[in-house]
Amino acid sequence: MNTYSQMQSHFLKIVGLSVLSIAVVNCTPSAQQIKQAVEKDPSIVFVAIEKDPEKFIEVVNRAAQDAQKKAQQKGIDEENKKRNEEYANPLKPEINEAGVIFGNKAAPITIVEYSDFECPFCSKGYNTVKQVQAAYGDKVRVVFKHMPLDFHPKALPAAKYFEAVGRQSPEKAEMFHNKIFENQGELKTNGEVFLKKIAKELGVDMKKMDADLKDESLMKKIEADIEEAKKFNITGTPGFIINGVSLRGAYPVESFKEIIDKHLKK
Repeated sequence: MNTYSQMQSHFLKIVGLSVLSIAVVNCTPSAQQIKQAVEKDPSIVFVAIEKDPEKFIEVVNRAAQDAQKKAQQKGIDEENKKRNEEYANPLKPEINEAGVIFGNKAAPITIVEYSDFECPFCSKGYNTVKQVQAAYGDKVRVVFKHMPLDFHPKALPAAKYFEAVGRQSPEKAEMFHNKIFENQGELKTNGEVFLKKIAKELGVDMKKMDADLKDESLMKKIEADIEEAKKFNITGTPGFIINGVSLRGAYPVESFKEIIDKHLKK
């Protein structure tokens, strides 16, 4: 299809939206009849545009906004439906109780997070989770899992360092995690130099860390996290599962509270 044909096709789609908007509020021929007439002779619309271009643009914009609102509402409705299904049949991520867990290990609420250390949206997710932890205290624990994306080259090395530090100390691993998200720009700029600097500041055994970084089982742990995220249809970062109920994206703290409060009421 040449450029002119593409422009004409796109234009006719916009015209279709405006015509449908008019048909809804006026006693006119059917939308199908108008559509056929316009496709047969587009000059009908050109004349109308020339007569009152401002009105035409207003109608098109209104139709586009209405379509966008309907699409957004449809997405919200589908998300709520899926969430209600998960309340009844919770997702079951694997949790290593002997591994790195942020917060009270006996907490009634478990937030499993699939994240990418280089992702700006994950940085927002980090700040939101901090707000949740501050609000709920010992009622919430966080299990941090990895989903390093291919277009974030520093994310995988950061995930490996986190796991290596975690083998020495869950507390140091949490501090390591915090420092990365609080200085994400430095990770992007300095990569492993930055990661080693944090580890030294935290008093990590550097020789043991270097040895663990070469351990194949460490990479297998990260790959298992990625596969688990895919199994739950989490395709982007961050993704969260709160006592079996998913949030896909950097949702505001209110969305977390809604799910947590519903679980706590039970």
